[in-house]
Amino acid sequence: MAVNLVNVEAVTKVYGTRALLDGVSLGVSEGERIGVVGRNGDGKTTLIRMLAKLEEADTGRVTHSGGLRLGVLTQHDSLDPKATIRHEVIGVMADHEWAGSAKIRDVLTGLFGGLDLPGFENGLDTVIGPLSGGERRRIALAKLLIEDQDLLVLDEPTNHLDVEGIAWLAKHLQERRSALVCVTHDRWFLDQVCTRMWDVQRGAVHEYEGGYSDYVFARAERERIAATEETKRQNLMRKELAWLRRGAPARTSKPRYRIEAANELIADVPPPRDTSELMKFANARLGKTVFDLEDVTVTAGPKTLLQHLTWQLGPGDRIGLVGVNGAGKTSLLRALADAAVSQGEIQPAAGSVTVGKTVRLAYLSQDVTELPGTLRVLEAVQQIRDRVDLGKGREMTAGQLCEQFGFTKEKQWTPVGDLSGGERRRLQLLRLLMDEPNVLFLDEPTNDLDIETLTQLEDLLDGWPGSMVVISHDRFFIERTTDKTLALLGDRTLRMLPRGIDEYLERRRAMIEASVPTPAAAPAQAKPGVSAADARAAKKELQKVERQLDKVSDKEAKLHTRIADNATDFELVAKLDAELRELAGEREELEMRWLELAEDA
Repeated sequence: MAVNLVNVEAVTKVYGTRALLDGVSLGVSEGERIGVVGRNGDGKTTLIRMLAKLEEADTGRVTHSGGLRLGVLTQHDSLDPKATIRHEVIGVMADHEWAGSAKIRDVLTGLFGGLDLPGFENGLDTVIGPLSGGERRRIALAKLLIEDQDLLVLDEPTNHLDVEGIAWLAKHLQERRSALVCVTHDRWFLDQVCTRMWDVQRGAVHEYEGGYSDYVFARAERERIAATEETKRQNLMRKELAWLRRGAPARTSKPRYRIEAANELIADVPPPRDTSELMKFANARLGKTVFDLEDVTVTAGPKTLLQHLTWQLGPGDRIGLVGVNGAGKTSLLRALADAAVSQGEIQPAAGSVTVGKTVRLAYLSQDVTELPGTLRVLEAVQQIRDRVDLGKGREMTAGQLCEQFGFTKEKQWTPVGDLSGGERRRLQLLRLLMDEPNVLFLDEPTNDLDIETLTQLEDLLDGWPGSMVVISHDRFFIERTTDKTLALLGDRTLRMLPRGIDEYLERRRAMIEASVPTPAAAPAQAKPGVSAADARAAKKELQKVERQLDKVSDKEAKLHTRIADNATDFELVAKLDAELRELAGEREELEMRWLELAEDA
């Protein structure tokens, strides 16, 4: 029987006049993998902070089993800005120790792309202080994952990871024995990792068995039974369930999925998009030309990102753009946007971009546009226009569209300055759509959006007639809203991927395997020119050196203890310190010899 690791009993938490959690009772057992979902502001982070005893409950209690080894990833790290990555992640381990650990090698390669941390100027010896929030986040995650825990509590672990990093993290967590509680809006990740879901809504936590797909079905069924409430949300859930059942075989093949009941529930739900009808409408709005690129070169400073690119974005094309960080995804969109805004006057470094005369471009960048803080949400939308034509005879007022994006009638009168980061992101996207564009460039549109808002956005984009390019690390969103996947693999070309992101990950895996491995990452391969006999001898000496290193480490530990015990005897401390320095020199020589032998072995 599984051991109960954490118990939450009748917990209540109130902020101001609002009860975020109201009499919540639940538990986490050994080996459980729980995904936490819910609208922004409904208490997901508060729940897991109380679970980890980082925050006190107003009433009720949280208990941990004795000796619980708990690892927590919060949204704000506690890394020392003066320390190096080595100090925070590896600690005092010698190179031969951590390089010999398959777990540490896997974590460093999965999160940073290699043992030498290729994205950081000084590798492991890079000082943390000047690094970006995303880089610090990966360091905090690496520090957490190389340790052993009974329970991992993760708040948005996929933030700042690319598609490859998210796929690696999902596989890593699947293989760990520790229990998991995870808050994330990445639905593909939830489906891969979790076997149970907690849905935080209006002070309560609803529990569901299975991953995200199972949660969608169960919630759609629950809302069908309670059909008198929240009809709009019920329909959205059924529509998403229909997409999961029809369009993503890998997710719908789970044996626990009650297929017959799911099919019955979605029997009257049409496909998410009528592609042929949307293409006709897009042709009418855009004509034949949207963006034509001929022999284009895209640069960023002195670096050439794309070369000899000939490509056409046609009317009604819905493109998902994926690729390694720094390959030029955002730079490509900026080059097209510059050409559109300047009506063809601003061109890339080489080649030409032809822009259709009827193109009305809306570009959602990663930077949130600042609006006057005193402006109300509804006023910010009405600044653009009062009504919007969504195509296919659909028209919405500014207020109706605000509601669809999660801004209730009361929230519409909130000053912009009081909005959270996610709410500002929603408002920015809403203003773009109110301008009735016929071409959309969305650069990481899912940042800071909760799952319910993402579902509403996907529903809105389903019937949107125009051309669209989406850059996102959210695999679910790309697969849900686009029809084709293009990839930048870091080789200055743009490639069509008929099998989508699965094909992208396969290609990237093949590229990594084809590259030359570092000696520490693949010590089993003898370097060229070393005979089998020499390799065996090196392996034997390697074991001897490792034993010597262990002895040196033991001596150092004993000397440190003696120094601490005799801190007031300055003469003895000086003598012990001299011995310590000799041992440090001996250890350095042994480590150098270990690295040489590792190559030969």
